[in-house]
Amino acid sequence: MSKVLVIGCGGVASVVIHKCCQVSEVFTELCIASRTKSKCDKLAAELAPNTATKLTTAQVDADDVRQVIDLINDCKPDLVMNIALPYQDLTIMDACLACGVNYMDTANYEPEDTDDPVWRAIYEKRCKEAGFSAYFDYSWQWAYRKKFEEAGLTALLGCGFDPGVTQAYCAHAQKHEFDTIDTIDILDCNGGDHGYAFATNFNPEVNLREVSAPGSYWEDGRWIEIPPMSIKRAYDFDQVGHKDMYLLHHEEIESLALNIPEVRRIRFFMTFGQSYLDHMRCLENVGMLSTSPVDFEGQQIVPIKFLKALLPDPASLGPRTKGKTNIGCIFTGKKDGKDKNYYIYNVCDHQKCYHEVGSQAISYTTGVPAMCGALMLLTGKWNKPGVYTVEEFDPDPFLAALDQYGLPRSENRTPALVD
Repeated sequence: MSKVLVIGCGGVASVVIHKCCQVSEVFTELCIASRTKSKCDKLAAELAPNTATKLTTAQVDADDVRQVIDLINDCKPDLVMNIALPYQDLTIMDACLACGVNYMDTANYEPEDTDDPVWRAIYEKRCKEAGFSAYFDYSWQWAYRKKFEEAGLTALLGCGFDPGVTQAYCAHAQKHEFDTIDTIDILDCNGGDHGYAFATNFNPEVNLREVSAPGSYWEDGRWIEIPPMSIKRAYDFDQVGHKDMYLLHHEEIESLALNIPEVRRIRFFMTFGQSYLDHMRCLENVGMLSTSPVDFEGQQIVPIKFLKALLPDPASLGPRTKGKTNIGCIFTGKKDGKDKNYYIYNVCDHQKCYHEVGSQAISYTTGVPAMCGALMLLTGKWNKPGVYTVEEFDPDPFLAALDQYGLPRSENRTPALVD
């Protein structure tokens, strides 16, 4: 029925492609493209004997708009799934506009070079006006709204788990559980153990930038920013147990504050073990998390890129990782004039993911929602021109697809709240 171009062939993209191949009646043709074509060829060869989906591969530098345009014109897809890096969101959106194709991604734009003077000037202005200093925000992609509307195209932003499913959980709560929502706490718990002294569960550059940045949350119509990892809470997670979690800035807070304006407070917490935090602080203290090039023996080296080369590839963690993830949202608010609390979440098993698609649960919980989001666009369930985040669409068919394809929801109507 549909032809899809997937740009990217890392851990998350591998899950996306596996899951698309399980729904061959919709994903009839799939072109897999990345900078390293051999990775695409290997994955396509592994999947081809067990799927009716027609698989092709291509090489592309997604930083180059012209190359992406040429690839889209050659492939002629119905949808481009950007499962590459958030650095490349804008170039791929530009190419989709030029070619008249719908677009989606799993994380909002951030620059690779945070020292670029043009970007820096816009960033510093936004920090002053908006009140938070994270490198990633939706403003760059929201600026494309009119272009996509006028072109009659849809751009779906951040359709992973968080962001993505967490926003669908919010839309579900708004539609079915509450008359008004007062607070939202998004909790991301990874109870998995990969056995390494230190490794990141997704791209180290993106992961370590996110974790080492100042935290922030939305309260009473404004951002409140705090020093990194300075707000700590403990929570007893279903099927995982007691874990320490820390308040971080996260992109879905920005869109939820806009799209559910009555909410008084929105926070995001993520669990971390002490060993991870100790390693991260040591690396930060010696400059290894810097994105600014340094001169080393006559060559320019970006420290965090060098660190990425030393750390285990997140895509290699699948066979080693045991345990479960638990990600969801706790709400307080009112229904029929009465106070109400509600918790909706998913528990995902690392080893079950590995046995199904050869991946650990972090990639799985991002890749499955991306496939389900594509399913919504391709089957016309989510179909309106413009640039949107997940909570702006009907959550019902999306959550039903998640239930069916590997990420079923759980609910608790008397949850413990986060103080």
